[in-house]
Amino acid sequence: MTDMPQPAETSGALRADDERSSPSLVTVFKANLERMGGTFLETPEAGDPLRPVREKIAGAKVVCSVVPEIAGNRDIATVRQAQELADVDFAVVRAAFAVAETGSVLLGEAELKINALAYLAQHLIVLVDPASIVRNLHDAYRWPEFHDRHYAAFHTGPSATADIEGVLIHGAQGVRSLPVLPLAPGGGALYA
Repeated sequence: MTDMPQPAETSGALRADDERSSPSLVTVFKANLERMGGTFLETPEAGDPLRPVREKIAGAKVVCSVVPEIAGNRDIATVRQAQELADVDFAVVRAAFAVAETGSVLLGEAELKINALAYLAQHLIVLVDPASIVRNLHDAYRWPEFHDRHYAAFHTGPSATADIEGVLIHGAQGVRSLPVLPLAPGGGALYA
């Protein structure tokens, strides 16, 4: 069966046996995230690596952060019912990992604390460790974080819907924006 045709290389796809000639996983993730309507936040070369996040949340009335790097004014530990998150302007979370092929981030109950946070907030800001970006969904399914959660969902860009004439609306039934900042735990933002 060695004479069987091989699948054609697709744009943005990474082959496991040829990473040296491929763009970095961060570059591929960024391109696919943006293609799906998400925003890739560039980390500043100097100064506060969280500045892009701080700028986004600066004028917000309600910020619910479940990461130690950013302080919010809605403490997730005090929320007793999901409905209490309906007025959240910005939620800030850290993804378990991301998928370069699709521009997706994996979020589960360990990352969100309350699952509705990722759907009721107006804007969902996601921190992701650049070292935790996997090549494709096949690799993603091998990560323990995908299996050891009661709940896990891939988020790819903001909520969107389109009518029959192709008018695309973001945030119609969920978050209006999905900015992602590549940032290692502890604040390191280095990536290739």
